[in-house]
Amino acid sequence: MFPKTNIEIQLQKTRKKHTSEYEILRDVNELLKQNENQRNTIKRELTHGSKLNENFFNHKALDASKVFHLSDIKKLCIDYRLRFLDTKYFKAPFPEKAISKIRALEKEHNTTLKGLKIVAPASLMKLENVNDPLLFAPISNDYFYLIHKWGNDLHPFRKALVWPYKTFENLIFTIFITSILLTAITPLHLLSRGNPNLEYLLFFLFMFKGVAATVLYYGFAKGKNFNNAIWRSKYYNS
Repeated sequence: MFPKTNIEIQLQKTRKKHTSEYEILRDVNELLKQNENQRNTIKRELTHGSKLNENFFNHKALDASKVFHLSDIKKLCIDYRLRFLDTKYFKAPFPEKAISKIRALEKEHNTTLKGLKIVAPASLMKLENVNDPLLFAPISNDYFYLIHKWGNDLHPFRKALVWPYKTFENLIFTIFITSILLTAITPLHLLSRGNPNLEYLLFFLFMFKGVAATVLYYGFAKGKNFNNAIWRSKYYNS
């Protein structure tokens, strides 16, 4: 006998008592426009950067697990041959999720983030001529707040592959071990009937000089440098 109550219709009736559809659309459009302006401002900051190296955070709202000292970031970059530079050097597009996280962080801390930094391989940077980004905001005293991580993870053997370029000592050790291995697999006993120990020693010295010369030639030709010297370099040939 009594019709059922459609709560959507009842909600519409309640709305009509307080405001019109025109006013609702106007307010929604204004909010969307404001949201888009804020996102565009963040994108301009990421693209062009600023000289500010300090942001004011509400310490009570900070997530301690996302706060890192410069020394920790430096070690990561040296171990994995990464760069730590201003976001203006990042040539790949920033994901919308990163923009949203920046907006949420600004709203939570009632601030505008400036001087944003990013950790990424050199291949993802717009470097001047002389796969896994981390977006940071500077706090103060060489502390940085991790905002967002995206992209694919690094190759599982990247740390081992770039280990020889970490320091000069690492490179010499790698050349030494490589020379030993090359000497060991060379069948000198089939090529000569002299003293095998002396011949292997002489061949090792020859091999060491050859490998070292090749590595040095490649390094100088490409203008390469060691991990601990390039982690904050904006130049490609370093």
